[in-house]
Amino acid sequence: MNYLAHLFLADDRPESIIGNLLGDFLQGVSKERYSIAIQQGIELHRKVDAYTDSHPIVKESKQLISVARRRFAGILIDVFYDHFLARDWQNYSSITLDDFSQKVYAILSQHQSTLPDRLKCALPQMIQQDWLSKYQYISGIEVTLNRMAHRVNRQREILASGIEELTAHYQELDRSFQSFFPELVEYVKTTRSHLKYPDRMEVGK
Repeated sequence: MNYLAHLFLADDRPESIIGNLLGDFLQGVSKERYSIAIQQGIELHRKVDAYTDSHPIVKESKQLISVARRRFAGILIDVFYDHFLARDWQNYSSITLDDFSQKVYAILSQHQSTLPDRLKCALPQMIQQDWLSKYQYISGIEVTLNRMAHRVNRQREILASGIEELTAHYQELDRSFQSFFPELVEYVKTTRSHLKYPDRMEVGK
């Protein structure tokens, strides 16, 4: 899953929201530098990724991606699934996507000193361009893929044009998401109870 789904699956604590986003920005940074609550969010992010990558519905979705873009299938499906979540947001959340997005931006802005450099640098653009709310539009997904393509050293243009895969398989991908996402939500509900860290004062007892 991409940014929006990870943030949606966090609990209401600011630390959980930060941790669930940090899972995509921690290359070369140890999670041990963060508070226990943020570590919980990072760990949940990783478990969600592992569950998603191994799920048969997601594997079937990846097979829809053309051979030319197959190496980017995981990235594309993550972003496409975020599109369907954003498009049908009212089916999953009691607050609007705009309100949720603004809440996330406010939390990230208030905790900038906690964020790794790559996320700190991306934050102004994320807020100004409203990355999260734009997932609901195909045009927003196209912009997202173009932005992600700038981080790819080879075959950049193949990822940038990946919107073609969404439009070509829109109904099939939509059905796959509708089947998969409720299972992911249930998985997260059960997983949270196993992510209880001891208080810092109790570590080592």
